[in-house]
Amino acid sequence: MSFELLDQLAREGFEEMVALHDRRSGLRAFLAIHDSGPGRAFGGIRRWSYYDEEAALRDCMRLARAMTYKCALARIPAGGAKMVLLDRPELHVENAYRHLGEVVERLGGRYYAGPDVGTNSAELALVSERTRYVTDPGPDGPGELSESTAAGVVAGIAAALRHLDGGEEWSKRTIVVQGLGEVGSRVALTLRGYGARVLASELDFDRAELFAKQAGIERVDPTQELEMPCDVFSPCALGGILHDLSVLRLRCRVVAGAANNVLASPEHGEALHERGVLYVPDYAINSGALMRGSRFHLDGVREPLERIAARVGAVVEDILAQSREQGLSPACVAAREAEMLVERRCLER
Repeated sequence: MSFELLDQLAREGFEEMVALHDRRSGLRAFLAIHDSGPGRAFGGIRRWSYYDEEAALRDCMRLARAMTYKCALARIPAGGAKMVLLDRPELHVENAYRHLGEVVERLGGRYYAGPDVGTNSAELALVSERTRYVTDPGPDGPGELSESTAAGVVAGIAAALRHLDGGEEWSKRTIVVQGLGEVGSRVALTLRGYGARVLASELDFDRAELFAKQAGIERVDPTQELEMPCDVFSPCALGGILHDLSVLRLRCRVVAGAANNVLASPEHGEALHERGVLYVPDYAINSGALMRGSRFHLDGVREPLERIAARVGAVVEDILAQSREQGLSPACVAAREAEMLVERRCLER
């Protein structure tokens, strides 16, 4: 690795970083536990084809830290973690997920695994064969999590529009949704149902064409999505899309979506603020699945979607109100608030 891993772990408050290898399945993975101080840490399993191991490790760390912030802002008594599984041609996917289940089980409830990019119901079912500490996709689990995330994202978008204009006025809005996966497609359908003009981009051309025809949604070329004039650009695919060049291409008033780690670096939150683009921090708006899953694991309750949407909306409203009052970017306000809550929790232990 070309960076000092232990120094970075200490600097960013990580508890543990584990490198995983399984000869039988060809598994190579990382597990980062950022904060399990409250007794447990929540985080999904991401399966992705990374450029190299360092890129996977960095992504794992960023995602785990964001989960801690997400828990803090949502007032969930848990911390953040993440597993990253390197997707490679020689990987035996089924056996790899079963092995990850064994790893999770050995932690004895310190880490609860859930869905992420590349890990959906089928993969979680394999993990659940070997551990209790996973979001069970079956009837004994918390239910569909993507709908919870989507409900929170829509509530966050509504809060942002009220913050800017005093109301949603959906019929007058144009919204670009990037990514038509399980969450992005739900966000697009919900907003279209509210009467908004929805444009959607998706790298899978066939999926985009079929979805556009079935849902009455306009398709936009992924190479042009950033330049589309709109009220809201809603990133619902992978993170790191807002960087030095892409920030300058945006022609929206609001950035608010389901993707994790949308900003390539914290400085880009400030760049958006300086350009007059209202950025809703990802770990504030995309916490719906975490809220539903954690409530089920901790209290045995399946929280209604309406309640989850209200909780996410309240978090976003608070951050945006503080941003206006303090003259700071929402990204700065959210990070400070999360860090303060985590520090207070540490002092109370």
